Amino acid sequence: MTSTPIHGNYHGYYTKRPFLQDERLLVLPPGLFKGARVLDVGCNEGWVTCEIAQTHGAHFVVGVDIDDALIQAAWRRRRAVWSTQAPPLDKSRDVDGPSAAEISDQAKTTSRHYFPMSCEHEFGSLPIPPASSAREKLSFPHNLSFRTADWTKTELPEDSEGYDVVIAFSISKWIHLNEGDNGLTAFFRRVYNVLKPGGSFVLEPQPWESYAKARRMDSKLKENAKYLVIRPTDFGSILKDMGFVLVQHIGSIGEGGLSLE
Repeated sequence: MTSTPIHGNYHGYYTKRPFLQDERLLVLPPGLFKGARVLDVGCNEGWVTCEIAQTHGAHFVVGVDIDDALIQAAWRRRRAVWSTQAPPLDKSRDVDGPSAAEISDQAKTTSRHYFPMSCEHEFGSLPIPPASSAREKLSFPHNLSFRTADWTKTELPEDSEGYDVVIAFSISKWIHLNEGDNGLTAFFRRVYNVLKPGGSFVLEPQPWESYAKARRMDSKLKENAKYLVIRPTDFGSILKDMGFVLVQHIGSIGEGGLSLE
């Protein structure tokens, strides 16, 4: 992998903007990930992927990135998040104990970052025990996996079962500049084909203005940019033509707007 992040594969991206909850996930419809199979394309170091698997009720999440160094970092992130979360709360309380709602609220506030991160740094990550039941296999960290691949061109074994949600945060520009208009539409078509009926595609497109800086990073990107006809404002109509029933803009956060299909 070239040291120049021509695929948007920035190293240390999330350490420069650490978060407890990614603001992009906060604006999505409640329950979108509950019980879902989720694919995170361009997952980088896996921060968002881990959050979905740990706190949003997903049954299975796979993160894929073209850069193997980032995927190795994502596996480390999984172990670090596991090491700093609280043990499961004991719900076997007497009648005078907290209600189910109170336990749920308590879990939300204590389940993550329970132990100081300094302990994980000093003593290393805690070992992850094997899942002892079918229920545990659907819970973090057993419900999360990472793979190194260029998903625009490579099928994953997990693809065969389909996904309820596919996420593409801030990667459309890089696919567009590297693969051209045809490559971008092929990516959208792949997403459509792996989604289960009624599934959702969450797309955060970068604005056209941001392409100017990106294409200066590499001669190939600069050359490809000359022939691009499609603009991010065209994405909605392209997705509708492919068969997506609803194309909805749900806000502008960070670098680009979020669209839910």
